[in-house]
Amino acid sequence: MLSKYTLAITATAPAVWGTTYFVTSEFLPPDRPLLAGLLRALPAGLLLLALTRRLPRGDWWWRAAVLGTLNIGLLLPLLFLAAYRLPGGVAATAGAVQPLVVAGLSTLLLGRPATTRAVLAGLAGVGGVALLVLRADARLDAVGVAAALGGAVALAAGVVLGKRWPAPAPLLAVTGWQLTAGGLVLLPVALLVEGPPPALDAANLGGYAYLGLIGGALTYALWFRGIGLLPATRVAFLGLLSPVVATAVGWLALDQSLTATQVLGAVVVLVAAHTGGRAGGDAGGWSRLASASWSRLASWSRLARSSWSRRTAAGRTGAPTRPGAGRD
Repeated sequence: MLSKYTLAITATAPAVWGTTYFVTSEFLPPDRPLLAGLLRALPAGLLLLALTRRLPRGDWWWRAAVLGTLNIGLLLPLLFLAAYRLPGGVAATAGAVQPLVVAGLSTLLLGRPATTRAVLAGLAGVGGVALLVLRADARLDAVGVAAALGGAVALAAGVVLGKRWPAPAPLLAVTGWQLTAGGLVLLPVALLVEGPPPALDAANLGGYAYLGLIGGALTYALWFRGIGLLPATRVAFLGLLSPVVATAVGWLALDQSLTATQVLGAVVVLVAAHTGGRAGGDAGGWSRLASASWSRLASWSRLARSSWSRRTAAGRTGAPTRPGAGRD
């Protein structure tokens, strides 16, 4: 049985990834995408290695290298290349094909045939992301589209292989292996393409610290935790939350307006993520999560009403509101 918090914890990873778009655009130096990816991965990976003091053994030396390359070393440059060559809406729409790719790779590598519901939900997710972020005047660039699709395939392969290769060590140790491997892949590429890092101000350092600690160590740990506990298809559908969160952050933090079409797109994405997640196995997981959340909310509500009643009664009688209250 899935933990009642597993889905919520895993969904936190793409939700926080959505905020990295805001941090990258507002706090980091321009035209340094590979540096951003490198500083998001390598320092966090080395920190986790130092904390856990665990290194891979046997086959996990090359498995960690493969997973780190797919999830970080290859993924991040492709995503940044797509972001530079395409409008954000086109890049996000191309990347939304990831659940469909995961469904196909799961059939090939895990022996789990894709269901009709998962395929239809994947197509709906692409359409919903397009409604949310795509603009009528968006331009297409072949290299940019190929990079966005390549990033989706790399992450999908990382999800499926992560499911096929169960982690042999604690979560933070495996996360550190992959972040370090991905960062080492990025290091020579970043130096060759972008050269030495520029001078950084306080805002830049704060942005990179956020990317490394929150956008790197924390979110990748949550993401890998979800891969280990959830069906691969469900994890992929949770990734559709990233453009929704990015749009919400732009609306809240940058006063960007939302159109009726964007709101419709967000609703379609949420429905697709819910439907596709149910198609990924253990369909009761969503309902158990909702039921547990409602039960906890009801408990808090009863506790609040009980506390308020005691305080009100104490105010009328002058009695202490808690054990020991009013004592010297």
